[in-house]
Amino acid sequence: MSVKIKPIGDRVLVKHIEEKEQTRGGIIIPDAAKEKPQEAEVVALGTGKKDENGKVQAFEVKVGDRVLISKYGGTEVKLDDKKYVLVREDDILGVIG
Repeated sequence: MSVKIKPIGDRVLVKHIEEKEQTRGGIIIPDAAKEKPQEAEVVALGTGKKDENGKVQAFEVKVGDRVLISKYGGTEVKLDDKKYVLVREDDILGVIG
């Protein structure tokens, strides 16, 4: 997937993985009332965080990884009718096996 957004520094561009809608008892929950998904896929990586000596530190995630991100962290970006989120690598809680 080629994305026109290139993150800078220790930022990571992710795309939320939407959960399949499951209704019980025929009740449909509107999109506005649903919780934000915490699971996302890494789409692009920034240039990397620099340590105190100016050396660039490698990312712990790579493009294609499925990750858990904080619920309300990051900045939402919309490009070509697709929604992405720019988060710092510190906002990534973990990598899903």
